[in-house]
Amino acid sequence: MEKDSITKDKLMGMARALYGQFQEGIVPYLALPSRTKGNIEYSSKEDVWVYGDQETLRSVKTVRGAKSLLKTVHLVELLIKEHLANNRGSTLREIYYISENWDIAKFPEQAESDRLIEDLEIVTGLHREDFHVRPEEDGAAIFGPLRIREQTRRGDREMHCQEDVGEAGYQIPFNVDSVKFLSHDAKMVLAIETGGMYARLVENGFDDEFDAVLIHLKGQPARSTRRIIRRLNMELNLPVVVFTDGDPWSYRIFASVAYGAIKSAHLSEQLATPSAKFLGVQPADIVKYDLSTDKLTDKDIHALRSELTDPRFDTEYWRGQIQLQLDMKRKAEQQAFAGKGLDYVTKTYLPERLSELGII
Repeated sequence: MEKDSITKDKLMGMARALYGQFQEGIVPYLALPSRTKGNIEYSSKEDVWVYGDQETLRSVKTVRGAKSLLKTVHLVELLIKEHLANNRGSTLREIYYISENWDIAKFPEQAESDRLIEDLEIVTGLHREDFHVRPEEDGAAIFGPLRIREQTRRGDREMHCQEDVGEAGYQIPFNVDSVKFLSHDAKMVLAIETGGMYARLVENGFDDEFDAVLIHLKGQPARSTRRIIRRLNMELNLPVVVFTDGDPWSYRIFASVAYGAIKSAHLSEQLATPSAKFLGVQPADIVKYDLSTDKLTDKDIHALRSELTDPRFDTEYWRGQIQLQLDMKRKAEQQAFAGKGLDYVTKTYLPERLSELGII
C-alpha cells in the first residue's frame, strides 16, 4: 500500500538520522516539542491550540535518555518489520507487553510506551493509525440521519445510522478515514458526554425531531470520535454543539473537542473542531433551571482554578462561567434534568439552549 510505503520511509528516515549522528561523532538525540500547558499557543491559521517553539532534547548523554532512545529504536523496528511488512497491527496495550522481550529496553508501564508512540507521530508527522497501532478502547457511537460507507478487511459496507443500526447506534471505527459520508438529512451534530443522556435522546426521538446526528463521547472522547466530529463539521458543514455534565472535568472534554487536548496538540489540526459550541450544562444553567447539585470537591475547585490559567479557557465567557461555579461551589450532572420529567431535557432545555446558540 502506498500509505504504508510512505510510513516506512519516514520511520527509516528517523533511524538514518540517528545513525548519521553516530557516524558524524554527534551524541545521538531527538528534539521534541515540550508537551506542557506553558508550550501551548494559538494557531490563527487553523483556529486551534498547538505546541509552541519550546523543545526538549532526548539524548544519550544520560542513562535515562539512552534507554529512551533504545526503546524508541526497538519500537521503530517493530513497526517496520512486523506491522508494515506483514500488514498487521497491535493495540497500545499489546505493544507494552511485546516489549517484555526487549531486555533492558522493556517498558516499566504502558504510559511510557504510549508516550513513545506519540513521539513518533510528532517526529514523522504521521498518525498512530499509519503505524497500524490501535487504541484499546472501543470507538464511541453515532445515531442520526446519516448514510455512510465503511471500508473493512471484509469489503465495503453501507449503512444508515438510524435505519440500519440498533438504538446503541453505529460504532465508530478506530480509523475513521475509512468511513465515507454518502448522504444525510442532518442540521447539526450533538456530542453527548454520558451514555445515559445519549440513550435518553435516542429514546425521546430527538434525532428525528431536530434532524440531529447524536454522538456518544463516552467521557473523554477518543481520537476517532474527535476526528469524525471534525469531519462532519468540515465536510458536511454541520454545526457542532457539545453537551456534558456541569463540572471542570467535563469542560475539559469540551475543550478537547473544540480546541484540542494538550497531550495531542500535535494533532489538533486533524482532531479539533474550533467552531464547536458548548451547550451545557453551564454553571449558569444550574441556577436558571434550578437543578439538583452536588458540592464541589477540593479536586474540583483546584481543577477550576487551573482552567482559569489554561489558554483554551481564556475567554470572557469561560472566565465568567468558571468564576460563577467557584462562587456557588456546586456542580450538576446531565441527568439532573430527569428530576423535572423524562421529556424535560428534549422538550425544554435543549430547544432553549440551541435557540440561544443560534442552531435552531
